[in-house]
Amino acid sequence: MKKANGDEKLDMGEKGLINRAEGTAEEIKGRARSAAGGLVGDASQQVKGAAEQLKGKAQQTLGKAEQKLDEVSDRSHYKEP
Repeated sequence: MKKANGDEKLDMGEKGLINRAEGTAEEIKGRARSAAGGLVGDASQQVKGAAEQLKGKAQQTLGKAEQKLDEVSDRSHYKEP
């Protein structure tokens, strides 16, 4: 769907997919940071990594919710002939 100014407007399903992907990337980044902190004995990096993991999981959950809302919305607009 296009907006009047030419920008694309994403539906909830597309936003959800993007949030799930970005959340997964953030979670992986956090795991790597946490593991690296553990290897070098840097507790602050381990904590930052754990926080990134939580942020990623929260973003994935948001994405799942957006996709579910899109599914429900699509079904509610469907009318049988």
